[in-house]
Amino acid sequence: MSEVHALADTAPGPDGGRPDEQSRRARRRARQQAEAAPWRGPHRRYDILKEGTIAMVVVVILVAVLAILFSSPDVPAVTLQEWASAQPIGFTQIALSELNGTSTSATYGPPYNHGSGSVQYVYGVSIQRAVGVTDPIDPAKDFVLDPLGTVSGQPALTAALHSYERAPEATKMAWDTAYGRALSKATVVDTRMVVPPGNYGPVGTMLAGFLSMARSGGLDAQLVAHASFYTTNYTNPILFLGDSAVAQPNSYWNKIVTAQKMQGTQWGMMNETGSWPGQPWLWLYTMWYQVDPMRTSRNADVEVIAIMTVLSLGLLLVPFLPGIRDLPRKVPVHRLVWKEYYRTYGAASSSASSSGGPVPAGGTSTGPDRTGPGGLGGSGSADSGDSGAAPSPGAP
Repeated sequence: MSEVHALADTAPGPDGGRPDEQSRRARRRARQQAEAAPWRGPHRRYDILKEGTIAMVVVVILVAVLAILFSSPDVPAVTLQEWASAQPIGFTQIALSELNGTSTSATYGPPYNHGSGSVQYVYGVSIQRAVGVTDPIDPAKDFVLDPLGTVSGQPALTAALHSYERAPEATKMAWDTAYGRALSKATVVDTRMVVPPGNYGPVGTMLAGFLSMARSGGLDAQLVAHASFYTTNYTNPILFLGDSAVAQPNSYWNKIVTAQKMQGTQWGMMNETGSWPGQPWLWLYTMWYQVDPMRTSRNADVEVIAIMTVLSLGLLLVPFLPGIRDLPRKVPVHRLVWKEYYRTYGAASSSASSSGGPVPAGGTSTGPDRTGPGGLGGSGSADSGDSGAAPSPGAP
């Protein structure tokens, strides 16, 4: 009977040299031939349906328990209507900052406008400026003036809006400044905001109408972009609401964020909707915000993105990094997984691994690069006429 010799890492090269003298191409060809040879080792009954069912039940129970213990709270969406009702003065102050161009959104920079207030750099390079303005937003127009222009049946509000839009920029700025001073002395009486009189032109009428619109829920609908049947673009209301986070430490939004432990110093993570488990896989991302210099850096976002990009590329390149890619062979975790195999054939496998040659007395050669069962180790020689061939490493 003919013999098929499948010694992947011990087959001699064309010059009859030892394994360490073989060319890489010859060793790869020998390994491929060994892997293509039929399995001649022991067989064991394996009920994959039973195994799969047990695994599924365990995973379902584990997910249910973790969801109960660590799920994100199912809190309702925060709306501008709630904010305007809870803090009418704070809401109007942010609306005024959008109108006079001093809000965080108005001075943000790319991708919303050409400002520089929130432009970040890493090693002197700004990705924001390189990409440019891709989602242009004019807070005064998009957040305040355009929504007010949709209000009908209020002649005084319409006249005030037209008067403001036709006024010179210097006059607008004077009105805004005067109203800002008056607003700092405003009070709330029976849910109604009372602003001292002053020379602020149509701004008082406009922002009173704007507050009324927000309290009715109309502003939430106006600020959402309706580009398709399904509304998914909430950029404008998020920016408007977020402007209060920086300008007003005790704002409605900041109180909610603090209560949910979502401030930048609190490591909080939450799903957008539903009581599903939180995103624990984001811990590595949020961790960097608590580490110097990112903890106090104004470029923290782009610095964290750069760090995570490098780490992600490192993870993707693990199979190509010498030393790191060899850790599975050098750290014998596989011996714990396949402990029964190594208990039975361990001596023969160790002998073959260390010598790089075939195992004596009908044993199995694993070779230096094929140390383990289940196809990770198990090149050997099999006589096609020998039904009692020595077992080779293989998945039980």
